Amino acid sequence: MSTVLSKEDAHQLVEQLPAGATWEDLMREIYVRAAIEKGLEESRSGRTKDVAEIRRKYGLPE
Repeated sequence: MSTVLSKEDAHQLVEQLPAGATWEDLMREIYVRAAIEKGLEESRSGRTKDVAEIRRKYGLPE
């Protein structure tokens, strides 16, 4: 489920960019924010995995 983005949120995102920011900079900020919000929503709804489980799956040390 996608989080609704208000115009105020969009304006704040643009305002925090440096003066010489590029379209790519803006797209990166949008992507990062969306990824964080998605992760938070998954965490709140219990759709997470234990770190130890993921480490075992990929053969990483505990």
